[in-house]
Amino acid sequence: MRIGLLTEGGYPYVSGDATLWCDRLVRGLGQHEFDVYALGSSRSQEDEGWVALPPQVGRVRTAPLWAAEDDGVLYGRRARRRFTEHYGELAAVLCASGSPEAASTLEADRFGSALYGLAELARDEGGGLGGALRSESAVRALERACRAPGAQQTAREARVPDLLSVAAHLERALRPLSLDWYQDDDLGAVDLCHATSGGPAALPGLLAHHFFGVPLLLTEYGVRLRTHYLAATDAPPAVRSLLAAFHGRLAAEAYARATIVTPGNAHARRWQERCGADRAKLRTVHPGMDASPFAEVGESTDCADPDTLVWVGRVEPTKDLVSLLHAFAEIRKEEPKTRLRITGAPAGPEGEAYLGHCRALAAQLFPDEAEGPHTVGDNPVSFAEIGGPELPTLADAYAAGGVTVLSSVVEGFPISLVEAMFCGRATVSTDVGAVVEVIGGTGLVVPPRNPRALAEACVALLRDPARRERLGAAARARALELFTVEQNTTAFHGIYLEIVARTPVRRVVVDETGEPLPFAVPAEAHVPGRWTGAHVRSTPTWATAQAHATTPTPEGAR
Repeated sequence: MRIGLLTEGGYPYVSGDATLWCDRLVRGLGQHEFDVYALGSSRSQEDEGWVALPPQVGRVRTAPLWAAEDDGVLYGRRARRRFTEHYGELAAVLCASGSPEAASTLEADRFGSALYGLAELARDEGGGLGGALRSESAVRALERACRAPGAQQTAREARVPDLLSVAAHLERALRPLSLDWYQDDDLGAVDLCHATSGGPAALPGLLAHHFFGVPLLLTEYGVRLRTHYLAATDAPPAVRSLLAAFHGRLAAEAYARATIVTPGNAHARRWQERCGADRAKLRTVHPGMDASPFAEVGESTDCADPDTLVWVGRVEPTKDLVSLLHAFAEIRKEEPKTRLRITGAPAGPEGEAYLGHCRALAAQLFPDEAEGPHTVGDNPVSFAEIGGPELPTLADAYAAGGVTVLSSVVEGFPISLVEAMFCGRATVSTDVGAVVEVIGGTGLVVPPRNPRALAEACVALLRDPARRERLGAAARARALELFTVEQNTTAFHGIYLEIVARTPVRRVVVDETGEPLPFAVPAEAHVPGRWTGAHVRSTPTWATAQAHATTPTPEGAR
């Protein structure tokens, strides 16, 4: 079948979110044809280029979300009136909405009508929507909605800078409505759209469903609405309220129109249900990871240093390395020989500053130690990055110690935890995100921001080698069963077939006389096998004599 893969800030670009997962999905489903529709997130990402694409990728269409392009289309009076009507309706819903779970069906219908009305306007006029969204008319319509009777208190308190900020954010988020992808030979020709995230990436799928009836599959490994909530904490109250309403309503619309929604874990599933997703549509599909780089470490019973604790990940404040360092100070009181290896690169300027703070804290908590008066001391805490002579690969980082630690206060799907499980390592983790679901009883879990609990769990494993070995073996078996690339691609292949089988035929096929053939393309025709080729019906045995008497049996019919 033909899949329209919708991405934002990722595949087919070299860098970005979910690039590796999408590439593995496309390569693992070679029996299907993929058309990739990608929304770029930055100029630097576009300059880095694309990954090598497999032959099953038929076409790639890209559009920049980072730049506002002027298509030169100016609206006349009637088009401006239509824009003001639809945009004003959209703004009114945002000003009246509370939390997504409390929004009424009427508000959802109003939001959808306004959204598709703007898309139909752009399609009818051949563009121009971007300029209208950046115009003063949009800001005025937003201001009228905020000042209208019945608007929320936070919306009524919006000042001019707040209105300008909200209007700019909406313009960027709604740029996919202006694209020229919504034609019969573009998204209208695919069998289904697979959006790899919520938010703007889902908009082309919503419009393909609206204009052509193309079914939509929505995958969220990180719930986009949750990401917005975490990123908008510093915004003024009015801006935070209006944007939360917009993203909440957009998420609810995507969940309502999608045929199937696939969260990556139970944590994401709970978020989706809370935001209005129908439980009957939800199918949990865990992310697929390549286990082969960790096979040698996982199958070996040797350990570089059983008294070493290992932490692997991106260095940033949400990983709470400060609590880990304080916990390690408690561990050293009980097990003086223990060492801690922190492996990972800082995430941006904030990560650089946080890494410097952690280095200073480690030097303060653990002054360089020496065994005697004539030997050079060293610090029991070491910081390193993957790719150096000591740790050339990720597997080497996990092999360096007997216990892997995760100390995060915020986590979605804990990739580093799964990597440690592939390596057969016992783990100690904080109870955040999907950690408990991933561990499933094969490791120790403690509350976040609790250095004492973290220290006690680590000491318990350091003192019990047999328990470490049992937990590591169980963790590896669980990871190989649930979190491999193979289980991921198999699950999506089955979901693709299920969606197509449940979707009515959208393109009418006719015979030689022009009469429609309603069952010309049955669902099983998309499955490779003998039934997909030409088939000549054999003659029943009871009619053999008559067949020989009248018309000869076609060659090969028997």
